[in-house]
Amino acid sequence: MDIVLFLKAAVMGIVEGLTEFLPISSTGHLILANALMDFGGSAGAEKAKVFEIAIQTGAIFAVILVYLQRIKDTVTGLRTDPVAQRFALNVIIGFLPAVVMGLMLAEKLTARYQTSRVESMDDMTPLDALKVGLVQCLALVPGTSRSGATIIGGMLMGLSRKTATDYSFFLGIPTLVGAGAYSLYKERALLSLADLPLFLTGLVFAFLSAWVCVRWLIRYVSSHNFMPFAWYRIAFGVLILVTSHLGWITWAE
Repeated sequence: MDIVLFLKAAVMGIVEGLTEFLPISSTGHLILANALMDFGGSAGAEKAKVFEIAIQTGAIFAVILVYLQRIKDTVTGLRTDPVAQRFALNVIIGFLPAVVMGLMLAEKLTARYQTSRVESMDDMTPLDALKVGLVQCLALVPGTSRSGATIIGGMLMGLSRKTATDYSFFLGIPTLVGAGAYSLYKERALLSLADLPLFLTGLVFAFLSAWVCVRWLIRYVSSHNFMPFAWYRIAFGVLILVTSHLGWITWAE
Protein backbone atom coordinates (compact mmCIF):
# COMPACT_ATOMS: atom_id res chain seq x y z
CA MET A 1 0.00 0.00 0.00
CA ASP A 2 1.39 3.39 -1.03
CA ILE A 3 0.71 5.58 2.03
CA VAL A 4 1.85 8.74 0.24
CA LEU A 5 -0.61 8.11 -2.59
CA PHE A 6 -3.45 7.65 -0.10
CA LEU A 7 -2.48 10.88 1.65
CA LYS A 8 -2.60 12.66 -1.69
CA ALA A 9 -6.04 11.16 -2.34
CA ALA A 10 -7.21 12.42 1.07
CA VAL A 11 -5.94 15.95 0.30
CA MET A 12 -7.65 15.87 -3.09
CA GLY A 13 -10.87 14.83 -1.35
CA ILE A 14 -10.59 17.70 1.13
CA VAL A 15 -9.97 20.20 -1.67
CA GLU A 16 -13.01 18.87 -3.56
CA GLY A 17 -15.27 19.02 -0.52
CA LEU A 18 -14.22 22.54 0.49
CA THR A 19 -14.52 24.04 -2.99
CA GLU A 20 -17.39 22.18 -4.72
CA PHE A 21 -20.16 24.34 -3.29
CA LEU A 22 -18.29 27.62 -2.97
CA PRO A 23 -18.25 30.00 -5.97
CA ILE A 24 -14.51 29.55 -6.52
CA SER A 25 -14.25 26.67 -9.07
CA SER A 26 -13.58 23.26 -7.55
CA THR A 27 -12.16 22.01 -10.86
CA GLY A 28 -9.54 24.75 -10.89
CA HIS A 29 -8.49 23.98 -7.35
CA LEU A 30 -8.29 20.25 -8.07
CA ILE A 31 -6.10 20.88 -11.11
CA LEU A 32 -3.74 23.01 -9.03
CA ALA A 33 -3.69 20.51 -6.15
CA ASN A 34 -2.96 17.75 -8.68
CA ALA A 35 -0.08 19.75 -10.12
CA LEU A 36 1.34 20.64 -6.71
CA MET A 37 1.32 17.04 -5.44
CA ASP A 38 1.79 15.32 -8.82
CA PHE A 39 -1.21 13.16 -8.04
CA GLY A 40 -1.63 12.31 -11.71
CA GLY A 41 1.95 11.09 -11.86
CA SER A 42 1.38 8.84 -8.87
CA ALA A 43 -2.03 7.43 -9.73
CA GLY A 44 -1.86 7.73 -13.51
CA ALA A 45 -3.05 10.77 -15.48
CA GLU A 46 -6.22 9.24 -16.92
CA LYS A 47 -7.15 7.53 -13.67
CA ALA A 48 -6.59 10.79 -11.77
CA LYS A 49 -9.11 12.58 -14.00
CA VAL A 50 -11.73 9.91 -13.31
CA PHE A 51 -10.89 10.15 -9.60
CA GLU A 52 -11.50 13.92 -9.58
CA ILE A 53 -14.97 13.47 -11.04
CA ALA A 54 -15.84 10.42 -8.96
CA ILE A 55 -15.09 12.04 -5.59
CA GLN A 56 -17.70 14.69 -6.31
CA THR A 57 -20.14 12.01 -5.18
CA GLY A 58 -18.71 12.31 -1.69
CA ALA A 59 -19.47 16.02 -1.64
CA ILE A 60 -22.99 15.30 -2.87
CA PHE A 61 -23.57 12.83 -0.03
CA ALA A 62 -22.84 15.70 2.35
CA VAL A 63 -25.57 17.82 0.73
CA ILE A 64 -27.98 14.89 0.93
CA LEU A 65 -27.23 14.54 4.64
CA VAL A 66 -27.68 18.25 5.36
CA TYR A 67 -30.98 18.37 3.46
CA LEU A 68 -32.09 14.85 4.32
CA GLN A 69 -35.36 15.89 5.95
CA ARG A 70 -36.32 18.08 3.00
CA ILE A 71 -35.51 15.25 0.60
CA LYS A 72 -37.59 12.80 2.65
CA ASP A 73 -40.53 15.23 2.74
CA THR A 74 -40.30 15.71 -1.02
CA VAL A 75 -40.14 12.00 -1.81
CA THR A 76 -42.99 11.06 0.54
CA GLY A 77 -45.13 13.91 -0.73
CA LEU A 78 -44.72 13.29 -4.45
CA ARG A 79 -48.07 11.52 -4.79
CA THR A 80 -50.24 13.97 -2.85
CA ASP A 81 -48.40 17.20 -1.99
CA PRO A 82 -48.45 19.89 -4.72
CA VAL A 83 -45.53 21.73 -3.07
CA ALA A 84 -43.36 18.58 -3.14
CA GLN A 85 -44.40 17.86 -6.72
CA ARG A 86 -43.52 21.36 -7.88
CA PHE A 87 -40.17 21.33 -6.08
CA ALA A 88 -39.20 17.97 -7.59
CA LEU A 89 -40.24 19.22 -11.02
CA ASN A 90 -38.12 22.35 -10.55
CA VAL A 91 -35.04 20.30 -9.71
CA ILE A 92 -35.59 18.15 -12.80
CA ILE A 93 -36.15 21.18 -15.02
CA GLY A 94 -33.04 22.87 -13.67
CA PHE A 95 -30.97 19.73 -14.20
CA LEU A 96 -31.96 18.98 -17.80
CA PRO A 97 -30.40 21.95 -19.64
CA ALA A 98 -26.86 20.99 -18.56
CA VAL A 99 -27.44 17.57 -20.12
CA VAL A 100 -29.50 18.47 -23.16
CA MET A 101 -28.20 21.88 -24.16
CA GLY A 102 -24.50 21.55 -23.47
CA LEU A 103 -22.74 24.84 -23.89
CA MET A 104 -25.83 26.81 -24.86
CA LEU A 105 -25.76 30.15 -23.10
CA ALA A 106 -28.60 31.49 -20.99
CA GLU A 107 -30.41 34.75 -21.51
CA LYS A 108 -28.28 37.89 -21.40
CA LEU A 109 -27.48 38.77 -17.82
CA THR A 110 -27.76 42.40 -16.88
CA ALA A 111 -25.11 43.98 -14.71
CA ARG A 112 -27.83 45.69 -12.76
CA TYR A 113 -28.69 43.94 -9.51
CA GLN A 114 -32.35 42.95 -9.32
CA THR A 115 -34.47 43.03 -6.18
CA SER A 116 -35.26 39.55 -4.86
CA ARG A 117 -38.75 38.39 -5.78
CA VAL A 118 -38.36 34.72 -4.78
CA GLU A 119 -37.67 34.26 -1.07
CA SER A 120 -38.12 30.47 -0.88
CA MET A 121 -37.51 27.46 -3.11
CA ASP A 122 -41.21 26.65 -2.75
CA ASP A 123 -42.02 29.97 -4.49
CA MET A 124 -39.93 29.17 -7.57
CA THR A 125 -41.72 28.63 -10.85
CA PRO A 126 -40.66 26.13 -13.54
CA LEU A 127 -39.42 29.11 -15.57
CA ASP A 128 -37.17 30.16 -12.68
CA ALA A 129 -35.81 26.61 -12.52
CA LEU A 130 -35.19 26.52 -16.27
CA LYS A 131 -33.30 29.83 -16.17
CA VAL A 132 -31.01 28.64 -13.39
CA GLY A 133 -30.54 25.33 -15.21
CA LEU A 134 -29.47 27.16 -18.34
CA VAL A 135 -27.02 29.27 -16.37
CA GLN A 136 -25.58 26.07 -14.91
CA CYS A 137 -24.47 25.20 -18.44
CA LEU A 138 -21.85 27.95 -18.12
CA ALA A 139 -20.03 25.66 -15.69
CA LEU A 140 -19.14 23.44 -18.66
CA VAL A 141 -16.60 26.13 -19.57
CA PRO A 142 -13.29 25.20 -17.85
CA GLY A 143 -12.59 27.31 -14.78
CA THR A 144 -16.21 28.37 -14.30
CA SER A 145 -17.67 27.51 -10.91
CA ARG A 146 -20.92 25.54 -11.07
CA SER A 147 -21.97 26.88 -7.69
CA GLY A 148 -20.96 30.39 -8.65
CA ALA A 149 -22.89 30.25 -11.92
CA THR A 150 -26.08 28.90 -10.35
CA ILE A 151 -26.00 31.07 -7.23
CA ILE A 152 -25.10 34.38 -8.86
CA GLY A 153 -27.26 33.58 -11.91
CA GLY A 154 -30.20 32.78 -9.66
CA MET A 155 -29.76 36.03 -7.75
CA LEU A 156 -29.62 38.05 -10.98
CA MET A 157 -32.91 36.43 -11.97
CA GLY A 158 -34.64 37.43 -8.77
CA LEU A 159 -33.94 34.63 -6.28
CA SER A 160 -32.88 35.67 -2.81
CA ARG A 161 -29.32 34.85 -1.82
CA LYS A 162 -30.38 31.98 0.44
CA THR A 163 -32.87 30.58 -2.08
CA ALA A 164 -30.26 30.65 -4.85
CA THR A 165 -27.74 28.92 -2.59
CA ASP A 166 -30.16 26.23 -1.40
CA TYR A 167 -31.35 25.51 -4.94
CA SER A 168 -27.76 25.33 -6.17
CA PHE A 169 -27.12 22.59 -3.59
CA PHE A 170 -30.16 20.59 -4.65
CA LEU A 171 -29.39 21.05 -8.33
CA GLY A 172 -25.91 19.68 -7.72
CA ILE A 173 -27.28 16.31 -6.56
CA PRO A 174 -28.46 14.94 -9.94
CA THR A 175 -25.87 16.92 -11.89
CA LEU A 176 -22.76 15.76 -10.06
CA VAL A 177 -23.97 12.23 -9.33
CA GLY A 178 -24.80 11.86 -13.02
CA ALA A 179 -21.39 13.22 -14.07
CA GLY A 180 -19.58 10.91 -11.67
CA ALA A 181 -21.53 7.82 -12.69
CA TYR A 182 -21.06 8.57 -16.39
CA SER A 183 -17.32 9.13 -15.96
CA LEU A 184 -16.89 5.86 -14.06
CA TYR A 185 -18.88 3.97 -16.69
CA LYS A 186 -17.03 5.53 -19.62
CA GLU A 187 -13.59 4.85 -18.14
CA ARG A 188 -14.43 1.51 -16.55
CA ALA A 189 -11.71 -0.20 -18.55
CA LEU A 190 -9.08 1.84 -16.67
CA LEU A 191 -10.33 0.81 -13.24
CA SER A 192 -10.18 -2.35 -11.16
CA LEU A 193 -11.16 -3.44 -7.66
CA ALA A 194 -7.64 -2.55 -6.55
CA ASP A 195 -8.51 1.12 -7.14
CA LEU A 196 -11.50 1.01 -4.80
CA PRO A 197 -9.63 1.88 -1.55
CA LEU A 198 -8.02 4.92 -3.18
CA PHE A 199 -11.33 6.18 -4.57
CA LEU A 200 -13.10 5.56 -1.25
CA THR A 201 -10.41 7.55 0.56
CA GLY A 202 -11.00 10.56 -1.67
CA LEU A 203 -14.77 10.15 -1.44
CA VAL A 204 -14.83 9.96 2.37
CA PHE A 205 -12.64 13.04 2.82
CA ALA A 206 -14.67 14.92 0.21
CA PHE A 207 -17.83 14.02 2.15
CA LEU A 208 -16.45 15.20 5.50
CA SER A 209 -15.03 18.49 4.24
CA ALA A 210 -18.13 19.23 2.14
CA TRP A 211 -20.41 18.56 5.12
CA VAL A 212 -18.52 21.16 7.17
CA CYS A 213 -18.44 23.61 4.25
CA VAL A 214 -22.13 23.33 3.33
CA ARG A 215 -23.30 23.81 6.91
CA TRP A 216 -21.07 26.86 7.23
CA LEU A 217 -22.17 28.34 3.90
CA ILE A 218 -25.86 28.03 4.79
CA ARG A 219 -25.25 30.14 7.89
CA TYR A 220 -22.94 32.53 6.06
CA VAL A 221 -25.34 33.50 3.26
CA SER A 222 -28.06 34.47 5.72
CA SER A 223 -26.16 37.63 6.61
CA HIS A 224 -23.26 38.07 4.15
CA ASN A 225 -22.75 38.61 0.42
CA PHE A 226 -20.36 36.84 -1.95
CA MET A 227 -17.80 39.62 -2.40
CA PRO A 228 -15.12 37.87 -0.29
CA PHE A 229 -15.19 34.96 -2.72
CA ALA A 230 -14.67 37.32 -5.66
CA TRP A 231 -11.65 38.89 -3.95
CA TYR A 232 -10.36 35.43 -3.10
CA ARG A 233 -10.51 34.35 -6.75
CA ILE A 234 -8.60 37.48 -7.80
CA ALA A 235 -5.94 37.12 -5.08
CA PHE A 236 -5.54 33.39 -5.69
CA GLY A 237 -5.28 33.93 -9.44
CA VAL A 238 -2.57 36.56 -8.94
CA LEU A 239 -0.69 34.18 -6.63
CA ILE A 240 -0.74 31.45 -9.26
CA LEU A 241 0.46 33.82 -11.98
CA VAL A 242 3.26 35.23 -9.81
CA THR A 243 4.57 31.86 -8.62
CA SER A 244 4.45 30.54 -12.18
CA HIS A 245 6.16 33.60 -13.67
CA LEU A 246 8.95 33.51 -11.07
CA GLY A 247 9.43 29.82 -11.62
CA TRP A 248 8.73 28.90 -8.00
CA ILE A 249 6.09 26.34 -8.97
CA THR A 250 5.37 24.76 -12.34
CA TRP A 251 1.58 24.66 -12.54
CA ALA A 252 1.16 21.89 -15.08
CA GLU A 253 -1.53 19.20 -14.81
